[in-house]
Amino acid sequence: MTTEITIKANPKFIKTFQKGFPLLNNDNVTANLDNHQEGTILNLVDSHHRFIAKGYYGKQNKGIGWLVSWKEHEAIDQEFFNRKFQQAVNQRLHFFYDEETTAFRVFNSEGDGFGGITLDYFNGYYLIQWYSQGAYSFKDEIIRAIRELPNYKGLYQKKRFAVEGKYMEEDDFVHGERPSFPLLVKENGTSFAIYLNDGAMVGVFLDQREVRKLIRDKYADGKRVLNTFSYTGAFSVFAALGGATETTSVDLANRSLSKTIEQFSINGIDYEAQNIIVEDVFNYFKFAVKKELSFDMVILDPPSFARSKKHTFSASKDYKDLLKEAISITEKDGLIVASTNCSTFDMKKFKGFIDKAFKEIGGSYKLLEEFTLPEDFKTINQYKQGDYLKVVFIKKQ
Repeated sequence: MTTEITIKANPKFIKTFQKGFPLLNNDNVTANLDNHQEGTILNLVDSHHRFIAKGYYGKQNKGIGWLVSWKEHEAIDQEFFNRKFQQAVNQRLHFFYDEETTAFRVFNSEGDGFGGITLDYFNGYYLIQWYSQGAYSFKDEIIRAIRELPNYKGLYQKKRFAVEGKYMEEDDFVHGERPSFPLLVKENGTSFAIYLNDGAMVGVFLDQREVRKLIRDKYADGKRVLNTFSYTGAFSVFAALGGATETTSVDLANRSLSKTIEQFSINGIDYEAQNIIVEDVFNYFKFAVKKELSFDMVILDPPSFARSKKHTFSASKDYKDLLKEAISITEKDGLIVASTNCSTFDMKKFKGFIDKAFKEIGGSYKLLEEFTLPEDFKTINQYKQGDYLKVVFIKKQ
């Protein structure tokens, strides 16, 4: 039986909560929950014990839990989860009917009304990610709800609630039938090889779908493209299919080589005609300057935080300097696709980094396009941090 307790909101935050802000943290509630079990249901009240909202206790790097209902007598039970998942699917029905795109997000955490989990769809197979022990405590009800969803063949999971939010290594299979890997999915007609059973990453970041399409359909033709922090080379594949004369993919991880070769190959592209380099991106920039290499398009999509033997990169501190490196090897009238998934700053601040980078090297630029999360990554206005993705297409003048 799930425990239920009452906690008080910090008076300063009551109005914010009443408007639908979903994240609980140590600043906005006056309760110490350390002695309680994660998954405990929380009734949030004001100083006069008037009901504000209902949620659960679950520690993750963002806070200590999530509010999930603003109705006093709504139970967090099987019916609740059935309803939440059905609503999420109903808003994405057109994706299920799109034969050109068979991988997308079905449930996006607090954007769909239950923070702490995400659910992605890969051609009949679902992947749930649990971001706290508290969220995982509802696993039986949540898994039952998922099994009722369209085209369901099987379910995999990623537990991300070990210390520091790191992925917990295990087989990840939960229920249904096991596919043979790689599982092939499509995104706007282009194929991806997906591995649901092989570590924290599956082979593609679904939130960049619209950006990849635009690179392929509008900007890649005839260009020499550098894709930094390239992971499995998804941007490079789209650039090559869009008519790029050559692509260079650079990533520090050893496995990026075989993964990128695989993504090119399943799309009928000769990978030997492309450059795939396993190297620290920061070292590669220095090498490119020394060798006087330059590119018509540079794609810059670093992790929010990365550490290699020689470099520590933090998007909030170091993005401006990274941009300066990219600008130095981009041709005049060339394009920089600057992207970040760091949620600690907004688009305005990100554009500020871009402006400073160009000012410091005495260059000029023009902003051509900008993107935030695509529609399947649903967010809510009450929680702006949830819309973490910022992508800007910059023309170097």
